[in-house]
Amino acid sequence: MQFRGSTRRQDRISGRPPLFPTDLLRAPRHRRGARSGLCLILSTLLISALAPVAVAADEDTLVAKGKAILEEKCMRCHAIGPSGESPHAKAPPFRTIVKRYPVEDLAEALAEGIVSGHPDMPVFTFEPADIDAILAYLGSLNVSEDSN
Repeated sequence: MQFRGSTRRQDRISGRPPLFPTDLLRAPRHRRGARSGLCLILSTLLISALAPVAVAADEDTLVAKGKAILEEKCMRCHAIGPSGESPHAKAPPFRTIVKRYPVEDLAEALAEGIVSGHPDMPVFTFEPADIDAILAYLGSLNVSEDSN
């Protein structure tokens, strides 16, 4: 017995005659690729539209973590914000440090321990995740300085 129309296509796809009405609704094989391609394009567009939001949220979280670390470790001597004077006379504000040194160049010093010329400065070493957060915060100071 020979099938006609969509039932014949369905028979070639599944290898059996249609048993349920939904079997007749499945797209023929030659159209399935177009439908899955459209789904792929739409999902890619959706992901790419949402990606900057996630990155910005991650960056804000990283900046907040860096600020918290610097408040805990450095704020008693250094001014860590975009304004204000340092409590310790010989401790430069961080906003001036990011003008003098590229932020990326501070990563190695933060990992190995910053040694300064005055004895009041303790030596701190930081973990890589903390260094990323500190650099993100210092980078945000540099951006806020440029915008003023």
